[in-house]
Amino acid sequence: MSRPQRIAVIDIGKTNAKVVLFDAAEGRETLQHSRRNQSIPAPYRHFDTAALWRFICESLADIAGKSSIDAISITTHGACFALVDANGGLAMPVMDYEDTAPDDLDEDYRRIRPPFSETGSPRLPMGLNAAAMLYWQSRANREAFARTRHILPWPQYWAFRLTGVIASEATSLGVHTDLWNPHEGRFSSLVTRLGWERLMPEIRPANAVLGPVRADLAAELGLPADIPVYSGIHDSNASLLPHLYQRRAPFSVLSTGTWVVTLSVGGRDVVLDERRDSLLNVNALGEKTPSARFMGGRAFEILAPQSPLAITDADRKRVLDGGIMFLPSLPAGSGPFPHSQGRWTMEPEGDGERLYAVSLYLALMAGVTLDLVGAEGDVIVEGPFAANPDFIAMLATLRGRKPIVSEGRTTGTSYGAACLALGPSALRAAEAPASPATPDPRLSVYAERWRALAGA
Repeated sequence: MSRPQRIAVIDIGKTNAKVVLFDAAEGRETLQHSRRNQSIPAPYRHFDTAALWRFICESLADIAGKSSIDAISITTHGACFALVDANGGLAMPVMDYEDTAPDDLDEDYRRIRPPFSETGSPRLPMGLNAAAMLYWQSRANREAFARTRHILPWPQYWAFRLTGVIASEATSLGVHTDLWNPHEGRFSSLVTRLGWERLMPEIRPANAVLGPVRADLAAELGLPADIPVYSGIHDSNASLLPHLYQRRAPFSVLSTGTWVVTLSVGGRDVVLDERRDSLLNVNALGEKTPSARFMGGRAFEILAPQSPLAITDADRKRVLDGGIMFLPSLPAGSGPFPHSQGRWTMEPEGDGERLYAVSLYLALMAGVTLDLVGAEGDVIVEGPFAANPDFIAMLATLRGRKPIVSEGRTTGTSYGAACLALGPSALRAAEAPASPATPDPRLSVYAERWRALAGA
């Protein structure tokens, strides 16, 4: 069987959902559909699966009408699991991890959750520990939870909707869920303690073909009858995957979006600090991957001007000379400064100053996460922050070498998901190693002061 060349990627991010066509011959996305990924507030904050499914089907049908499609791959944000009943429907709505209801059972949950030494997963607020979210669901409506037959990670839920095949996968299980033991490559003791083993499907690799699209659905959407659907992958691990295929360690990837997730491969041996949102991920090859993260995209959305604008040299001078800084962190409760409430040292006077100071803040936070995971070697920036030259300039000053900016693809997540179908042999050569960077003295002074004020 020849390798697919045109892969439709379903990419469900926390803020936006997309369906794109990645063309391997052109090395880019050639078609794209997108929508906001909005939550419904009652009976608890949950994702609108019906609207997402309509969006996925309409997008696939439109793409199929304009181009041939050889395969379908899926990537989604983490901390999201679907409770599927015996009829293939949802036993309960798919909970949004930003709902605070799981915090109501925090004391009970802390008594039963495994230690960080077992799972590499820190205790996080809301539903960011997916097992805490599932635990709350199991207690909030015992009757509905009892109808659950399968607990499916978010990528595999959509694969199930497409193929009818039930499966699970390690990158989504191994991202601060409390459900996975990354040291032994198996479910954690919590799964046994709560009697959930029977609800956990067979683990399949992210690049496994689960099956073709259901015949009735393929006919409805105009898809080929035998089009393969790949198991799917957690989004930050999707950004990492092409580099795992192509690069020699050490290196790190900054996957930017709603979350900025730092993943270190072959870095210094460090003791991860669970109090600062550093943790062990599991990558697509099944390997433990030291990680740290913060809600950078969400902070940008809140703090930065909403309209595009050019930052002037005068804006930069006023920020650097005036010490206009945003200090950690926003939103509070996660990231490397979870107990600090974000604040300005002084309010910017104009939008250009604001945008520049926010860009520096995000780079400085990213620098802290790189330190926390013992990052060595090149830093590759994926996603929207790769297009921010001021973010990149501050990172270069912090690291003493230029970050590698992944170009020619709109998002690392979609490309990484496409790589599940493409495989390593089909990828183009990696970018050349980064060259050294001469630190900007003004940025160095600014960074030193920011770190002192932030308690970094």
